[in-house]
Amino acid sequence: MTARKRVFISFDIDHDEGAKTMLAGQAKHPDSPFDFTDASVKEHLPGDWKDKVRRRMSNIDIVIVLCGEWTHLATGVAEELRIAREKGKPYFLLAAYGDKTCKKPTSALETDKIYKWTWDNLKALIGGAR
Repeated sequence: MTARKRVFISFDIDHDEGAKTMLAGQAKHPDSPFDFTDASVKEHLPGDWKDKVRRRMSNIDIVIVLCGEWTHLATGVAEELRIAREKGKPYFLLAAYGDKTCKKPTSALETDKIYKWTWDNLKALIGGAR
């Protein structure tokens, strides 16, 4: 069996925590291609929180950015995506809700696509199909 990828989930704490919980729960599936340790920032960290995020991202393989209706206003998500790129971590944007308009973080590249969240898509995206 292929080793599971260690995932950092970036999400808008004010609007998308339920979606993050569901995504993290998928790591428990027996055929899941990823492990999830909750290293996301859920509250204001004292000191330089960006340095703390950089350290947390040092031990992960891939970043999943959950995109919801208000992600474009979530400054923390935008900064986490910048840090992921700075550290050379692969990432992808995942639509948190299929029935709502999902917005990219402000730091997303124009070429970054928001992918539909299905189990098959998630496994393929984590496997590098992007």
